[in-house]
Amino acid sequence: MAGAKPTAGIIIIGDEILKGHTADTNSHFLCKELYTLGVKVEKISVVGDDLQVISHEIATFSNRFTHVITSGGIGPTHDDLTLEGVAMAFKEELYLHPEIEAACKKYFGNDLSPDSPHLKMAKVPQSTRLLYGVNQKTGAKHDYPLVSVNNVFVFPGIPSLLERAFHSLKDQLFASSGITFHVREVYLSEHELKVVDILNKFNAKYKDTVPLGSYPEWHNSYYKLKLILESGDEELIESAHSELISMLHEYIVHYQKDPVSVAPEQVYAIGGSLNSGGHFSTAVGNAINTIERALDQYTLEEICVGFNGGKDCTALLHMYYAVVKRKFPDYKGHLQVLYVEAPTFPEIDTFISQSVKRYNLKTLTVHGRMKEALSDLKKKHPELKAVLMGTRRTDPYSASLSEFSPTDKDWPEYMRVNPMLEWSYHDVWQFIRQLYVPYCRLYDQGYTSLGSKTHTDPNPSLRYTNEYGQTAYKPAWMLENGLDERSGRNPLSPK
Repeated sequence: MAGAKPTAGIIIIGDEILKGHTADTNSHFLCKELYTLGVKVEKISVVGDDLQVISHEIATFSNRFTHVITSGGIGPTHDDLTLEGVAMAFKEELYLHPEIEAACKKYFGNDLSPDSPHLKMAKVPQSTRLLYGVNQKTGAKHDYPLVSVNNVFVFPGIPSLLERAFHSLKDQLFASSGITFHVREVYLSEHELKVVDILNKFNAKYKDTVPLGSYPEWHNSYYKLKLILESGDEELIESAHSELISMLHEYIVHYQKDPVSVAPEQVYAIGGSLNSGGHFSTAVGNAINTIERALDQYTLEEICVGFNGGKDCTALLHMYYAVVKRKFPDYKGHLQVLYVEAPTFPEIDTFISQSVKRYNLKTLTVHGRMKEALSDLKKKHPELKAVLMGTRRTDPYSASLSEFSPTDKDWPEYMRVNPMLEWSYHDVWQFIRQLYVPYCRLYDQGYTSLGSKTHTDPNPSLRYTNEYGQTAYKPAWMLENGLDERSGRNPLSPK
């Protein structure tokens, strides 16, 4: 099926998908990859292990779309029916293909009879074309081919095998389309109902040339609605994007999707020059300077960041990452964080896990009260000499600290490095929000200082009655008086 704009249909095959025994990740992978290749996926179908249904779906898709991709159902068992379904769809017989037979015997052994289950995968429709992918690292041809019949490509169902086969063959199969989809994203501070009239007006003008997608977001800390524009015409989409921005200017959020990748540039833009302007840039600049001094004194193996998922250490971790990347641009290893495990909110545990992936962290986990925990740390990691802390001057027992403060004599010997001592509560939130740094979602629910779960509540200073007459809480960054930061903490809560 030829045409200026190639299309695709995906058929996911297997009872295990329909019964919820296995999660389908293949369709998401294929859609994403095909889109980058200029192939528009128009339909995804999930069917069970029923020969008639499989055959009908393949025949229908083959007539409708430029490319058809099947996933699953090509193993040796009774419920692997995809190849038989392809043959039925095109009214062909199956036969034992000698090349695939040889590949199977090479893998399973030469003493296989024609009726062996191991050779079921070698029985293919008569008009089959075999497509051999190439190992992207070695350049060697793969031992087992992909089966293709007409415009149907039969992929395995195991995600790792499907992805390997697709990557090795995608340029051969799909890159000749000559189509590129150009995409622009727009982020808004309001939900759909607030801007629906504007979106309808824009869509009426551009619906045939620049499709507009609208996607509400209920859990993002920075925006409430994402809009996606797409077009094969780059000049047209630029014009439409500019027009939409103008129509929605009062709701636009200049969201940074990947703040980690641009952290060095953005952090140093704020604090790279201590005389560039105002208290905030000076506070960030001094923090950068303290971290740089620490990295002059200690190796990356000798230093870690104290990280418990709170706002202060979140800002500190982002700064530390930026400074390390600026100072050691070729470093690819893990950054170390110290986590003192304690009963806490599940949201904090989730956020810490996400941060480990986001910043490529190695977590040094210890347990118990702080003094005992540091003793345990000293035994497990004797090479560690310094800990970066998100401590501020207004924190309990912190008035006399300096940027470099050794632990007390009766404590395990560490250098406490305190880059943020002179920061205020509002400095922390300005840094986080200005750079779109991800943070624990509890801060969007009125919590301003996180301690143990049993002794921490939303801050009463942020409480209000919403439009439905319900009690609600503003996010932490909206707290007016930073001195009220700990108002949600029960006195029994650890400092």
